[in-house]
Amino acid sequence: MEKLKANSKVMFNKSGRGTVTPRIGLPVPWCKKMNLTEEDREVELEFDSEKNQIIIKKIVK
Repeated sequence: MEKLKANSKVMFNKSGRGTVTPRIGLPVPWCKKMNLTEEDREVELEFDSEKNQIIIKKIVK
């Protein structure tokens, strides 16, 4: 299994109502490898609180 790493910053977008939403950009090559497209973009997010990790998995329909 090939493990790839990238550094990124969390962006915090503020809505007109004043709520804040954190966002993280994903590298395009990773999205291509996962077959994520504008039409097929659903992912599952998992947070491991013991390891302090967020895991992203593509939802296969």
